[in-house]
Amino acid sequence: MTQLIRLLRVVIAALFAQRMGPFADSVLAFRVMPADIDINLHMNNARYLAMMDLGRWDFILRTGFWRHVLRDKMQPVIGGAVVRFRRPLRPFQPFVLRTRQITWDERWLYLEQDIESEGRLVCSAQVRAAFLQGNRTVPPGSVAALVGAGSTPPVAPAWVQRWRDFDAGLEQQPPLPAAREITCAH
Repeated sequence: MTQLIRLLRVVIAALFAQRMGPFADSVLAFRVMPADIDINLHMNNARYLAMMDLGRWDFILRTGFWRHVLRDKMQPVIGGAVVRFRRPLRPFQPFVLRTRQITWDERWLYLEQDIESEGRLVCSAQVRAAFLQGNRTVPPGSVAALVGAGSTPPVAPAWVQRWRDFDAGLEQQPPLPAAREITCAH
């Protein structure tokens, strides 16, 4: 329920907020609520990813791209995320989520998302996303152009190429052997 309330808050606020440019930071402020914490009494790692969804929706809404999403029946999807957890967030601790578009290539849009609290980085993620229209992927350059980012992608940071190389290596790996069933005697 907490996440649904947050989503509604983000949507309503974004519709009344100033429109942002394609390379501006979306900045959202939150507080860790009891529904966010796990058995270790800090924010659950899955909740960080759910919060980052909200940052991406704020970006889609505030850049005006939501009109294209609705009109052209596009569906945003995440193709991967590299997440680094630096320090915990405790119950009721305030934090800020920053989301920014970095670049794009022929397959993905690349974003960075950071969660900060008390001036310190708590969690960072590099995310690659795409938009689907039916069964096809909308070319990322077309998506970038629709939010006003131009037709030429910014120079990709080194981590983008390392991610591409990593994926290429994974695709060359043979599949894992089938798992053996393990039975336990009770």
